[in-house]
Amino acid sequence: MRIAIVAESFLPHMNGVTHSIVRVLEHLQRRGDEVLVIAPSTPDTDVPREVYGARVHRVPAVALAGYATVRVAWGGVYRVKRILADYAPDVVHLASPFVLGWRAVQAAHQLGIPTVAIYQTEVPSYAARYGVPLLENWAWTRVEQIHLLASRTLAPSTFALNQLRGRGIPRVQMWRRGVDTERFNPARRDARWRAAVAPGGERIIGYVGRLAPEKQVEDLAALAGLPGTRLVIVGDGPQRPELESALPDAVFTGFLAGDELPRAMASFDLFVHPGEFETFCQTIQEAMASGVPVVATGRGGPLDLVENSRTGWLYQPGDLTGLQDRVKDLIGDDAKRRAFATAACASVQGRTWAALGDELLCHYASVAGDRMAGPAGPAGPAGPAVPAGPAGPARLSGTGARTAR
Repeated sequence: MRIAIVAESFLPHMNGVTHSIVRVLEHLQRRGDEVLVIAPSTPDTDVPREVYGARVHRVPAVALAGYATVRVAWGGVYRVKRILADYAPDVVHLASPFVLGWRAVQAAHQLGIPTVAIYQTEVPSYAARYGVPLLENWAWTRVEQIHLLASRTLAPSTFALNQLRGRGIPRVQMWRRGVDTERFNPARRDARWRAAVAPGGERIIGYVGRLAPEKQVEDLAALAGLPGTRLVIVGDGPQRPELESALPDAVFTGFLAGDELPRAMASFDLFVHPGEFETFCQTIQEAMASGVPVVATGRGGPLDLVENSRTGWLYQPGDLTGLQDRVKDLIGDDAKRRAFATAACASVQGRTWAALGDELLCHYASVAGDRMAGPAGPAGPAGPAVPAGPAGPARLSGTGARTAR
């Protein structure tokens, strides 16, 4: 197939959206598909012009106020329409669309090119966390406009799927996320790394993610001072100075990549995630694959990932006493924690990126097939349902996925 991926954020800024795009590009390269990535510009000078065989086209962008690593594309629909018209893709993949994605879905609609919109970021709920709650309704209107125009929307969790359907969004189906169980696995546990961050032999409570208001990392103050524990926070972001002041006894590693991240993840005794606005939460899957049980909020993506009293614990959003109690339950019982760890690791086996990539190709082929079948276009029917879940449908061959152009 010939695919255009419109990325709301992309390399060198690494986050959940970028990570998913990179894994999709890796899968498409193995299949031999042609891919163009349209992404915001960046001031970095060493950014790749090609990623896994996909050419990267940068459009003008400015830094988000207060969060310099996040770039917001500017300009009108015409610029994106011209790029898409020149490239003539079979399908446009909209990765967490909001600003650039809004222009792209309009451009694709005008050109009659089918779109698959990946709902991945609960942007409207971020508004209150960033001190502008009056923008929440406007942001939901923008999200609805985008997904009403899209040929198909893919949601990563039951919560997100029901959230979109509850807002009247049609043609929504499930598409979860894969996890690299070769990279993230219990064998990465490192005694020397543990001794460096917890020299007194403390149990390590870890968090991995952006240090930004929507992640609610400040809630981890409820765990400060738990006897025999060390809080380790992996990641970076605009809130880091504030969090370092609020959590003076925690270890802040900064952003970790390569082999450093899976080593740190597997070396935790317990993984915690306090954010309430996760549509999926990839780091929970990575912790579980690493043989680490999880304590997370009972909202959003974690509801699908964490099985209470088996792979971890969920607590009510905002109930910091509940967070503390569930952490104490596992930190204080080695046998129970090991049993949860074993179950957590087993629960994510088979959720490969290859299987999820094949599912995504079925969605691409389905909306492209709708375009070929008749005049329905982007607002037409969603086509046959594609089974969701780790196994996914059978692999499409290159020939079977290709559409006439």
